[in-house]
Amino acid sequence: MHRVLVPVDTNEDRAIAQARYVTSLPDASESVEAYLLFIFTDDSEDLPKDFKQFKSASRIGSVRRAQEHLEDHDIDVTVLEGSGDVEEGDILTRADEYDVDAIVLGGRKRSPVGKAVFGSVTQSVILNTELPVVVTGGGD
Repeated sequence: MHRVLVPVDTNEDRAIAQARYVTSLPDASESVEAYLLFIFTDDSEDLPKDFKQFKSASRIGSVRRAQEHLEDHDIDVTVLEGSGDVEEGDILTRADEYDVDAIVLGGRKRSPVGKAVFGSVTQSVILNTELPVVVTGGGD
């Protein structure tokens, strides 16, 4: 079984692009197991207040849409959630915990200044793991 970790944020287009990549893997329905990861952050401005009360990843639209896409293509899916700062540590800890074979990230466009000021989770993950990392487009 080929296990992939798919960390998603609240952007549905990016989550679907990530799910599409997973379903495009050879013999995906027979040999791929996906772990969708959503991390709740304390300062998540784009998360509706209703979700903060329940904090369930399965209530997040991007998680649901990616899960539906994967399940429609007969991929085994497990939804994971966490809370705290979204840094490579959270993603890499889960990758290690679930013994995944690859990480599928959703890329987004940022200026060089934006990367320097806000950092880049994608860049951090790539630099701090020996696992293969695939960065999909934003889906727009």
